[in-house]
Amino acid sequence: MLTFIGLLVITLGITALIWNNIKRQKDAEDIKNQEYNESRRDSYYHKRIVNMPAFPIGMKPLYLFIIGIAIIGLNGLFFWANAGTAYAVQYPWGGDKMIKTQGLKFMGWGRVIPLSYEISIKDIIPQVDSDGDEKRIPESEDGIYNRRSSLWEFSDAIKAKIATAVVVGINVDDEEVFLNMADRNRSESKLIQGRVIPNIDAALKNTCKLMDAQEYISGKASDFDRYFRDQLENGMYLVEEYTAESSDPEVIGDTTTIRTIKASNTNKQTKYRIKRDEQGNIMRDNKSNTLKQYGIVIYQAQVTGIDWEDSFDERLQLQKEQVAQTQLEKQEAEKEFYRAKKEIAKGESEKAAERAKLEKEQIKLTIAAETEAKVAEQNLIAERKKLEVAKLAAQSKKVAADAQYYENSKLVSAGLTPQEKAQLELDKAIGVAAEFAKMSTPQVIINNDGNGKGGDLTNALIQAEMAKRLINKQ
Repeated sequence: MLTFIGLLVITLGITALIWNNIKRQKDAEDIKNQEYNESRRDSYYHKRIVNMPAFPIGMKPLYLFIIGIAIIGLNGLFFWANAGTAYAVQYPWGGDKMIKTQGLKFMGWGRVIPLSYEISIKDIIPQVDSDGDEKRIPESEDGIYNRRSSLWEFSDAIKAKIATAVVVGINVDDEEVFLNMADRNRSESKLIQGRVIPNIDAALKNTCKLMDAQEYISGKASDFDRYFRDQLENGMYLVEEYTAESSDPEVIGDTTTIRTIKASNTNKQTKYRIKRDEQGNIMRDNKSNTLKQYGIVIYQAQVTGIDWEDSFDERLQLQKEQVAQTQLEKQEAEKEFYRAKKEIAKGESEKAAERAKLEKEQIKLTIAAETEAKVAEQNLIAERKKLEVAKLAAQSKKVAADAQYYENSKLVSAGLTPQEKAQLELDKAIGVAAEFAKMSTPQVIINNDGNGKGGDLTNALIQAEMAKRLINKQ
């Protein structure tokens, strides 16, 4: 701004100088014309008098030149520091200084190298509009550098455009490191184009070499980001070539893959892996320039998008269709599985209900049988008691009869007549019959013919035997 104002003042000085020269010439012509007009008596022809006005600014051109140069000189004496930017000021008499606060700062006609605190570098995959034309990539500006993404080749020869977003920052805590970096690079653009972007490209190339495209889409995208950032921060990996022999099935789909394609034979493929020392530590290329030595810190480094080549896109589409078909088949199988489980559960439920019903009936029958058995047992006990009572009564009768028999025998031995003896036998028989008639019949029946009919044969025999004994004793 001061330069513009100074140049404007100098321009005014030059304009004033030219104006004054022209005015002097015109004034001289006006004097001659005035003399000519006064010398002529003919009033029909006179020379025109111009009377050119003086320059609007009454200051002498020399003063304007001096003021303009002074204003331009002020422009190199101070500068305005913006927020979010660090400045390395290099003075003409030697020495330099770091400025990281905003406002009007003294530069003493020295050199100022501005560097943003954070710088964004993006590789952008151009988008295609509805007409098939690529959209324009946003222009780069201070602190933001955009470029068209490049085509990179993975270890399985699949190529893809990779969009990345990297944010780097400069070290403003160490003034010596900052000034050294500013002195070596002299501008932010050279730092990004000459240091950061080549490291980004080298890290992408090395990371793609360590991974197959199929591995990337099968769940190793996070490993890709990790390798990419680690190499930017700590230096490039040393890689070694090896031959992979594997008959493992090929995994397809994304990170939630549920289907694989079984390999028909052993696959042999040349691959690369990170080289390690005997202790297992990662070996790095010592010749590669790391960003740390320039005081640059990596705040962000990640892949934001990948545009695979057409042949791989077609392969992915086929794989997606296979995965979708597998998902449908899986869902149908799950439906059938749960339908079968439902039928089994329903059958088990009905079986359990029927079992409960039968067990309930069985319990009823068991309780009835147990009740009947207990009743029969009680009846048997009662009948036994009755039989014992009957036996006791019979024994009592037998004792009475034996006493009577003894008495009668004594009478006979005492000399009874035959008529008296006959009468006595008759009375004895009648008495026995009367006593036998008074005896109760046993209630317990022992049935031998199996049909409950045919009479009480055993009971009759017992009674006859008892009667016989009673008669004989008399």
